[in-house]
Amino acid sequence: MNPSRIALVSPYALGVFGGVQEQVMAMSRELGRRGHEVLIVAPDRHDRSSCDTAATVKRFGRLVLLPANGSKAPLTLSPLASRRALRSIREFAPDVVHFHEPFAPLVGWAALRAHAAPAVGTFHRSGAGPALDLTRPVLRVLAKGLDAAAAVSESAATTIERAAGVHATVLFNGFEMDRFVATPRERSAETVLLTVGRLEERKGTAHAISAVRAHNAGSENPWRLVVIGDGPQRARLEALAGHDEMVVFAGAVADADKRAWLRRANALVAPATHGESFGLVLLEAMASETVVVASDISGYREAVGGHGVLFPPGDEAALEAAIAKALAGETPQAVAAAKDYAQGWSMSALVDAYDSLYATARERFEAAR
Repeated sequence: MNPSRIALVSPYALGVFGGVQEQVMAMSRELGRRGHEVLIVAPDRHDRSSCDTAATVKRFGRLVLLPANGSKAPLTLSPLASRRALRSIREFAPDVVHFHEPFAPLVGWAALRAHAAPAVGTFHRSGAGPALDLTRPVLRVLAKGLDAAAAVSESAATTIERAAGVHATVLFNGFEMDRFVATPRERSAETVLLTVGRLEERKGTAHAISAVRAHNAGSENPWRLVVIGDGPQRARLEALAGHDEMVVFAGAVADADKRAWLRRANALVAPATHGESFGLVLLEAMASETVVVASDISGYREAVGGHGVLFPPGDEAALEAAIAKALAGETPQAVAAAKDYAQGWSMSALVDAYDSLYATARERFEAAR
């Protein structure tokens, strides 16, 4: 696609760790590298933090945390913020507006309803729930503002088709491969395991802590677990760890620090029990040349592609055994194969695919005028 103006809309605050926000930021960098002018619109007008992108970033509305899909979504419920976001998008005069999770309230809704430019939506969520069931009529109205749609997995595509009648092309979550090997590989004599994600029940961090402590209680070769992330379960998880020095809570860290930890770790452990539409962090670990252990749920199974060790979600004994198997099975050949596999989900490949979807949206928008 020739250089153009692209508006990326995130319904979730950029200052809060999350997969959708990471996708928006990474996509903005890749689009910028290709010569496109990019505007990012997101919630939280009080967030003054800088963003690792050359894109223009504009934030609107007061941040609220709303329960959604077993998590707390950092969004705004301000209609005024939505109208101001629309005004900002109109002033930018985009060739395409790309809404990530377009039906999540509320910052993008006015722009979606106005449909003043070609519009693409990307759906990340998988799994039905009362929020989708109760808002079905609203979603079907909002869906009229999309000219083309993508979903990050088959399960996410099925979810949105059932909820709103939207047919979405299945793409994937992408990431910037080069950024994950830019940090030097630093391993110590101890075995370091890493979990990454918001500290909430569905992420299964408690199972990782229990599995590691069970291993360490009976082994002369202990594992150190580093927990990256923050959230409502942190105090409970710290209590579960019992001040064990082999369980380290690093908190919410900058993206660069996360990448450094992925290069330092012997294995990434992803113990979520449900609600993961696509396991991007698994691919980030593979790109970092780190082996992967993950619960056997649909989003993770699809991402691993046979290059990691899976275990039944919530089964702590099986998780301990899976970690041991992954560590014992690490070879240069296996690591290289996983890294090559991860290349298929690069942000560069993803934006290539979106180029075609943007062109489709423009054609449909013009045809309907």
